[in-house]
Order: sequence, then structure tokens, then C-alpha cells
Amino acid sequence: MRSKTIRRRTSDGQLVESTVPRLNPSTLLATVRAFYLDLATWAADEPGRWGPWVAPCPVKDSDVVFRKHSKRVKARTDQRTRERMPALPTVLRTAELRLKQAQERLAAFREAPLGGRFTVLGETFTKPKPKHSASTLEPTLALDERGRRRYLVPDENRAFWIWAAIEFFRHTGARIEEMLEISHHSLVQYVLPSTGEVVPLLQIAPSKTDEERLLLVSPELADVLSTMVTRVRGNHRAVPLVSAYDLGERVWNPPMPLLFQWSSAGQNRPLSAATIRKALGETLAASGLTDSGGDPLAYQPHDFRRIFVTDAILSGLPPHIAQVICGHKSITTTMGYKAIYPTEAHRGFIARRRATRPSDEYRTPTEEEWDAFLAHFEKRKVSIGTCARAFSSPCVHEHACIRCSLLRPDPAQRGRLEEIRDNLVARIAEAEHEGWLGEIEGLRVSLAGAEDKLAQVYALAERKSATVQLGMPGFSRSGGTAGTPS
Repeated sequence: MRSKTIRRRTSDGQLVESTVPRLNPSTLLATVRAFYLDLATWAADEPGRWGPWVAPCPVKDSDVVFRKHSKRVKARTDQRTRERMPALPTVLRTAELRLKQAQERLAAFREAPLGGRFTVLGETFTKPKPKHSASTLEPTLALDERGRRRYLVPDENRAFWIWAAIEFFRHTGARIEEMLEISHHSLVQYVLPSTGEVVPLLQIAPSKTDEERLLLVSPELADVLSTMVTRVRGNHRAVPLVSAYDLGERVWNPPMPLLFQWSSAGQNRPLSAATIRKALGETLAASGLTDSGGDPLAYQPHDFRRIFVTDAILSGLPPHIAQVICGHKSITTTMGYKAIYPTEAHRGFIARRRATRPSDEYRTPTEEEWDAFLAHFEKRKVSIGTCARAFSSPCVHEHACIRCSLLRPDPAQRGRLEEIRDNLVARIAEAEHEGWLGEIEGLRVSLAGAEDKLAQVYALAERKSATVQLGMPGFSRSGGTAGTPS
């Protein structure tokens, strides 16, 4: 149960099986344990029916501990966020470029006559005539040079709405179900009583936590929302009303002026989460981004929410404010979204530690104290290395440096250390010959220290001579030029 078998098809069509470890085998063990406990519970109510099936559960409490699994999930999630956060500008530029190119193709397509050929962005298309001359629907199909069908109108629709979705995600940190439920009525305004200034706000409808919230609309988000409203409104005086199916509640919502809607086959329909995910995958494929393993980089709509929280807290936004913006019931959930070092906790710890220590330690030092501090570092250099003893701490070995564990031997003094070792061996032999038993014990302690320092010198020399391959690309690969990596 700790591993699973997956099947994948290679580029030549062969089916290859491989065994990979499960990310969470404890879930399966918990399911088995729950089934055994259910049998015992049912047997108490209907012993005749379920009693023969009751048996001791083979899964113990210690087998379903999720503490370590939760830490691993947090580590994987943080790594996923850290990997995708720097790539967000590239994804946004790719979405903008694809939208611009799709609009150019569509503009050339609409200007071309039926049955005519047109060239745009280095591609030549043919605009076929409709099969039914009485058809009033806008033509959407074009044929490329190879005769393949290109639906330029749906392509432009997906390019626009994935650009709008990415902009909406990164400016609001909203969930995908909240984004798809944004309507024209969600745009509200608040007038400041003191100055009369109008502040635009965005109302997020209740979704996962059944709590609505208001978000301040930034100028960048206002431009995106105004572009969406203009596009959806079209030639109408108001945003068309459409009915959307709520997957969570399993009901059809009443007609609302949703902003995420498009015209398909002459009808206005709401966008689905599957459409957004498909368009996001097309944008990522066009960007050419890869992850640390060299595979194509994949985004989920919820990744933008985690990036939003991480970037907000990294920019100095208090976590409890980020909690309100995201609509989390617990600040623990908000802190679990961020993928940065908890600097605020570290600073709080330092402040509390300083408050409990004597205030004399944080006063300005005198000239004499500063000179004594500098003299300590000047006296750290000894004949066979460097003393790492802390400032204002006495020498516990009475300057017998060869015995001290705080001595950092200098590799250049290897000959001197070997001479000290040989001298100690000779002195021990002389002491044994003369019967100086009291001196032998001290000499052996010094010999052990000398051998330890020599071992450190040998290990340091071996590390410096060894070559370690870090897997870093050479100059020819990273710079895109031919040459020999230095």
C-alpha cells in the first residue's frame, strides 16, 4: 500500500508500467481501519447480520499518524509555490502576447471576404463560405495552409478570458469558484465622508466559508474589470443575464449579470472551471516554462492564491489582514499558504529575548571596551591555527592549544603538527622507559589532540582536492552561445 503502479505511454506508443511511492499511504490505512471499526459498530446494532464479520483491526493507531504527512505536504506545497512565484511574470507576458496575436488573427479574419485568403503573423488562412447561405451566425472557422481547421473566434475568447482570469487571480487572491460568481452587481463603491472621494470595492460572494467580504479594487484590477465589462456588454445597454450551475450546491442559480461569460453559438453562457483550466494549460505550454525536473511547468488556479498570500506577507502585509482578504476563518490557514521564512516570528523572539536580558548589554561600549574587543580578535592567531574562543571567555586549557577543541588548525602548519606529534610519541616512549607514570597520562592526552588536529587537516585537504558535480549548466547552455564552459 505504500506504492502504486502507474501506466504511461511513451512517444512511440508503448505502454510502460512503473512503481512509484504513494504520497500519503496513511489515507488508505485510515480507510481500512474505519471499515473495521464500522463493522464493530454495526454488529452492536445488528449482531445477527454483522457479528460474524467482526475481527481485530490489523491497522494500529500508530500506523495512521498524519503529523509527519502534514509536514511533508506543507514542504511540497511551499516548494511548489516558490517554484511558480518567479515564473508568474513570464506566464502573464505569455497570456498578453497570445491575446494580442489572437486579436490580430481575428481582426484579419473578419475583414477577409468569404472564400478569400488572408495572411497574418506569417500564417495564411482561408475563410470558407458557410454551408447555408441564410445563416446569421458569425463565421468562426478558418483553414490554414495544410487544410486544418482553426476556430479563431473561440481561440480569441479563451486567450482573453485566461488573461483576465490570471490578472484577477493575482490581484485578488480569490478562489476559482468565487471568481466565476463575480457579477456586475459585485462592483460597489464607498464614498469617504471626509473628502467625498469614491473608493471602488469588489464584493466576493460566499463560497467555501459562507462569508462574503469586500476587497479594495486597485487601479490595475479596475482596468481589467472595466475591460471585462466592456467586452461582455458589447452592443447591449447592460450586462446580459445568464444562469450558472453551482457545483457545490448542486442547483441552478438565478439569472445574474456574470462578468465571466462569453457568447457561444449565438448564446451567452457562463465560463466553467474546466474552460479556465484548459486555457491555463495552453498558456503554460506556449510559455515553454519547465520545473526543476525538466518537465513542463503546471499551474492550478489555487496556485495563484498561494502566490498572492506569499507575496503580500513578503511585502510587509500583516498576516491578520491577509486572512481577512482571503476569507480564512483561521490565521493558521493563512500562515500555511505563505512559503517564506517566518521573519516576523524571529523578530518577535529577538525582541522578547532582549526585554528579559539586562539593559547594560545593549548600551554603547566605551573606547576601552571596544579596544579590548578588537584586541581579542588580534590575539586569536596562534602558531598552529586560529583560536575560536568566544570574547571575554578564559582559556580552559591554560594555552595548551593542541588539546583544545576550539582550535582551528591551519593546513599550512601541517609539518609543524606532524613534528609535534612525533615529539610527543618520543616523549611518551622516554617517560615509559624512565617510569614517569604521572607524565605519561598528560602526554597521551596531548597526543590524542595532535592526531585529531592532523585528521582535520587531512580531511580539509581532501575536500579541497575533490571535484563535486552540482549539475549546474555550463556557459554554453545558460548563455545560448557556443564555447567551452569555464
